[in-house]
Amino acid sequence: MVKHNINIAFEEYQTFEELNESDKALCLEAEKALSGSHSPYSNFKVGAALRLKSGRIVYGSNQENAAYPSGLCAERVALFTWSANFADDPVEAMAVTAHTSKFKIEKPITPCGSCLQVLAEFEKKQLMPIRTLLYCKEGVTWATNGADSFLPFMFFEDRLATVPV
Repeated sequence: MVKHNINIAFEEYQTFEELNESDKALCLEAEKALSGSHSPYSNFKVGAALRLKSGRIVYGSNQENAAYPSGLCAERVALFTWSANFADDPVEAMAVTAHTSKFKIEKPITPCGSCLQVLAEFEKKQLMPIRTLLYCKEGVTWATNGADSFLPFMFFEDRLATVPV
């Protein structure tokens, strides 16, 4: 038997002012993305903003539906928009934030497992990690450099891409 340990690295910024200028700007873009949220059932708005290598910003927001499984998270909306429209312009960073009028959000929200898997696959597709900022307007901000900080056992099966159809 061999025992293994996994260490997860992330940065924690106590205040918005501690972030560098490009990270601050991207967090503010994620706030703008909140306006596109369709969240009439949870009243929990999530916004995501991607900064591409060219400087372009791509937005995503959560989209709820009365048939709950039919909705989609902000992170995947942004990532799928990027992949469908700008895949030749690599994603450098993503910022995610949330807002609700029901309670005070005091710590960053984290992407769900499905969003993390999509993030991991797109990192692999573009051959570079995506800096991810989890921005809490009234609390700390967490930053990672790649999906493996969130999902150390992400699913990849390279042979799937080479199986003839």
